[in-house]
Amino acid sequence: MGDNLERLGSEVASGMELSMKEDLCMEIDPPFKEDEATAEDWRKALNKVVPAVVVLRTTGCRAFDTEAAGASYATGFVVDKRRGIILTNRHVVKPGPVVAEAMFVNREEIPVHPIYRDPVHDFGFFRYDPGAIQFLSYEEIPLAPEAACVGLEIRVVGNDSGEKVSILAGTLARLDRDAPHYKKDGYNDFNTFYMQAASGTKGGSSGSPVIDWQGRAVALNAGSKSSSASAFFLPLERVVRALSFLQKGWDSFGSKWKAVTILRGTLQVTFLHKGFDETRRLGLRSEIEQLVRHASPIDETGMLVVDSVVPGGPAHKHLEPGDVLVRVNGEVLTQFLKLETLLDDSVDKRINLQIERGGTSLTVELVVQDLHSITPNYFLEVSGAVIHPLSYQQARNFRFNCGLVYVAEPGYMLYRAGVPRHAIIKKLAGEEISTLDGLILVLSKLSRGARVPMEYISYMDRHRSKSVLVTVDRHEWYAAPQIYTRDDSSGLWTARPALAPGSLLLSSSINGERLASGTVASTAAEAVVVEQMHQNNKKECADGFNSMDTSYESAEVTHSRDESNVETKKRRVEENSSVDGAITSDCSMQEPTEEKLEDPRTLENIGFREDQAAVAANASVAERVIEPTLVMFEVHVPSSCMVDGVHSQHFFGTGVIIYHSQHMGLVAVDKNTVAISVSDVMLSFAAFPVEIPGEVVFLHPVHNYALVAYDPSALGASGASVVRAAELLPEPALRRGDSVYLVGLSRSLQATSRKSIVTNPSAALNIGSADCPRYRATNMEVIELDTDFGSTFSGVLTDERGRVQAIWGSFSTQLKYGCNASEDHQFVRGLPIYAISQVLDKIINGTKGPLLLINGVKRPMPLVRMLEAELYPTLLSKARSFGLSDEWVQALVKKDPIRRQVLRVKGCLAGSKAEQVLEQSDMLLAINKEPITCFRDIECACEEFDKYSDNEGGLNMTIFRQVQEIQLVVGTDIRDGNGTTRMVNWCGCIIQDPHSPVRALGFLPEEGHGVYVARWCHGSPVHRYGLYALQWIVEVNGKLTPDLEAFVDAVKGLEHGEFVRIKTVHLNGKPRVLTLKQDLHYWPTWELSFDPDTAMWRRRTIKALDSILA
Repeated sequence: MGDNLERLGSEVASGMELSMKEDLCMEIDPPFKEDEATAEDWRKALNKVVPAVVVLRTTGCRAFDTEAAGASYATGFVVDKRRGIILTNRHVVKPGPVVAEAMFVNREEIPVHPIYRDPVHDFGFFRYDPGAIQFLSYEEIPLAPEAACVGLEIRVVGNDSGEKVSILAGTLARLDRDAPHYKKDGYNDFNTFYMQAASGTKGGSSGSPVIDWQGRAVALNAGSKSSSASAFFLPLERVVRALSFLQKGWDSFGSKWKAVTILRGTLQVTFLHKGFDETRRLGLRSEIEQLVRHASPIDETGMLVVDSVVPGGPAHKHLEPGDVLVRVNGEVLTQFLKLETLLDDSVDKRINLQIERGGTSLTVELVVQDLHSITPNYFLEVSGAVIHPLSYQQARNFRFNCGLVYVAEPGYMLYRAGVPRHAIIKKLAGEEISTLDGLILVLSKLSRGARVPMEYISYMDRHRSKSVLVTVDRHEWYAAPQIYTRDDSSGLWTARPALAPGSLLLSSSINGERLASGTVASTAAEAVVVEQMHQNNKKECADGFNSMDTSYESAEVTHSRDESNVETKKRRVEENSSVDGAITSDCSMQEPTEEKLEDPRTLENIGFREDQAAVAANASVAERVIEPTLVMFEVHVPSSCMVDGVHSQHFFGTGVIIYHSQHMGLVAVDKNTVAISVSDVMLSFAAFPVEIPGEVVFLHPVHNYALVAYDPSALGASGASVVRAAELLPEPALRRGDSVYLVGLSRSLQATSRKSIVTNPSAALNIGSADCPRYRATNMEVIELDTDFGSTFSGVLTDERGRVQAIWGSFSTQLKYGCNASEDHQFVRGLPIYAISQVLDKIINGTKGPLLLINGVKRPMPLVRMLEAELYPTLLSKARSFGLSDEWVQALVKKDPIRRQVLRVKGCLAGSKAEQVLEQSDMLLAINKEPITCFRDIECACEEFDKYSDNEGGLNMTIFRQVQEIQLVVGTDIRDGNGTTRMVNWCGCIIQDPHSPVRALGFLPEEGHGVYVARWCHGSPVHRYGLYALQWIVEVNGKLTPDLEAFVDAVKGLEHGEFVRIKTVHLNGKPRVLTLKQDLHYWPTWELSFDPDTAMWRRRTIKALDSILA
């Protein structure tokens, strides 16, 4: 057959056949020289390459575009030693703010700064100071994209799976693989071929050089597929072009680096390379195929086909999916590289495309767009949210127009409203939002505490817009809104204020000095209020429905968590109002609001009372009496303020009004609903459809309840006429067999009740400490019922006349499975009302204590004297076995014939006065010769002790220790009901003084106790260097830090970029010393503290760069 062909063919044909064989040989078999590469050749090549490969430690300081905030390891390699340029992947350089260091093989570490990241392809460059490398001899790695061929033996040199140096072998199997698809809502490369080899690279090897035996980089490692051990390599042709631009720019700038413009063009079209067999099925005519085959290289197997077109782009409505590209500017074009070269050279110019669409030839003229113009280089940061124009990458993923207002990170304010990541904001406060500047303009007109509607769309449900209610932060949880802009000259993102001085949002006042103004609106009045807000843009709007029900992803997640886990209460928190601030008692500020909303409320209230009467016909007397006193809570905690071990950002539950007057209202609720004072509380009343903010005024340090105040004037005249306080019945105490009515609210604010029997009125709780120490009910006796409504239903227990005898509250616990697994759960029990009525009497009648501003009036808040020891009951039968005498057994039985128990010490709180005297397993027999058998006996003794003028002594206690009866004076401690009122954010971690649940572990570091790390933030220096939560910081650069004041003094003198030596002690007692590099540019040091004089949480910057303070 071969001889016949040779004879039939001409010399030209024979030459063509020979050329074909040579080309095929290049594709299938490596050149002879490469086949002969020996182990010694590879050793020499690796000795030259390894010193130029660096480990990159990158920290994405903010979520941006396709990337989330976080810290990671990757690889890069030096491609220009003289200019100090390192090549790596785009997803390593990151499109947003990044802080990075490069570590060479000899452990020299230097800072690197991003100078370019390609908008489409997965490559980017860092720069470094070559003079900073003092002890290493290395050479740059040359780029040789032309050397890549099928069958080429390669080595991938990099930081694979966290290893310092890893060398993986492989063979190039394909040069024309489709670009890998990583995720549907993140970064993906396109309009290029990738290479493939079975080298089995893993995490950390991104950016590794793919080298041949001569030490040349033939490709850039980008990704892998773990299921098949396949690695994906990016070709280097476009990398070489970009590098040449950077090198020419550096040469023209001299010694100082400046930003370099690398022209990139786009049609906002994604092409795929399809084989001729598939293009024929798409309608490609045979004569066109023949033309293309004749004009293309002999080994060409297909053509470029349109896969997708971004709406609003140059090709929108001109090209369609399935179009086959034939010619560009009259030249047949079948390869990505030629197409991209042409587009990059034709920015802002017109080009002609000939396409085949279903067998019909069409010619279209398009303008090539500047790719950098649709790649955002700035973002708005407000309330922890990152918002910027929609990039080409995400517009292609989501099929939206580029430039729309895109939520890269919802932060607190938007997340609280239920706005998810990747949302597109369409309207705010009734105004269309099409650009980021438009959003900033609307924000500048809003005041603190304002509540305005927002419309957004999500790529997962693109055809329907969602409407939610956004509440502007009332307190200074976050810094003022800022705009960050990328500066490629310095590699940093510079910040500037987003709002002009004098904007309402920058004012410390709340809604024009009156918190209640504009926040009161019934369902019927909602449209009126929204319309008024739309007209003047300065009054807030509120509605009678729960904003979570109108949100998209957040609402669905919350519903599934609440309904699917009957035993688990998954609570998420977003914004908080801990203490309602800046409320004046000036009646003139209330009257206009009440007059404006009076008519619609009155009209609605008529119908509302009729509905109430109809429902009440089937309700019990207790339900009818207690319903007007019930309140539904929705509580949000900002992520920047999650102190005291709070385990979630969103809580809900039912409370009861215990005091209501013209000037103040107080609601009691369990501490699994209002966990900390740093929170935003919204109250919805069962008696009247209104939602108003509340302020946390008291968190009992022992008992599971909190008191929240509200402004009665915010209810309006109609609401105030139906809302009332419940009648409390602290005595007589409930007994076993008593009948009670359990009354509470459903999520739809409908009262629900049932009659139950008390099965145990004095059940002692035994809740273990959680993995992250948080409030847990100790030294408490609770009420158990025979039947209830499940573990998520809270409310009150009343007698048949509707008098409250107990709070039916939620308790948080943690169930552990095995050694490491645990899950948050909740259960409900009754809390006797006497514990609440005692504190209420002190608040109403006045007491000694710190002053707190409530609704414009400063009121003294009670202090609680307590024995800071965790106790548990032991049956007297067991106590007798431990050697307790018959006389004491009889005395304790006589004191309490029902319980028949003695209290024992489980442990004392570290740092308490009791710790110095009491020991574990001590039995507490008597105080002042009076036998004690329950927790309330100790509380009464502390109350009695508090009445004396001289409180410096302690309780005269009789205890039983190691078969001996001992008389001791045990000191007590005084605690307030404020919770944690000060925290410091340093290098991205939240630091506070150790709270009671931490001290309850019975251990504080010997080195002066230390400050406690409560939380840490992704993308922060503490994330980068591993300073995580659940540990004390006891030293900073050798200085002891026993409290927050000492810690602030130690860190406020530290400069930007300075390495800090930190000594920590973990909760398990293990000490550790680590270093971290302070970053004041993206993570200034600040503190948040509560001001009782204004009832506001204030943010104060402790240390920041001048550019941040400006």
